[in-house]
Amino acid sequence: MTHPRPTPADGPQVDVRGPRFGAWVTTVVLALALLTGNGWVVAAQAVVFAVGAFAGLRYAPYGVLFRTLLAPRLGPVREREPEAPPRFAQLVGLGFAVVGAAGYLFGVPLVGAVATGLALVAALLNAATGFCLGCELYLTVRRAQTARTV
Repeated sequence: MTHPRPTPADGPQVDVRGPRFGAWVTTVVLALALLTGNGWVVAAQAVVFAVGAFAGLRYAPYGVLFRTLLAPRLGPVREREPEAPPRFAQLVGLGFAVVGAAGYLFGVPLVGAVATGLALVAALLNAATGFCLGCELYLTVRRAQTARTV
């Protein structure tokens, strides 16, 4: 997803390739979880989402992998985006992953599969096209907050 040209007021910036790489890894992890019905795999992904949402993408495991292993081989950063929308997307993913893990681990596999499947669809959409549903939700919430204060 391409955002307007960032300004310093937008807060920390991230290489746009990092969140997309994270979405690919998330897609694989959630697909494995869905195929195996393993709530512990979904719970592990929830931890990854939590780190990204609360500590920042720089500290998220997939962000660390991207920054240390992949980014140096890709060349210089050509495009950056504000970190806030992808962090919010991590928070949304966390919500779905918590529900998915709980469903599997507490004996309600249909709930686990539906929540995990929804998170998988969002991750795959981001990975394959760059369209981030959680980021769009963030922007919608921000616009609604701005409209409410005007």
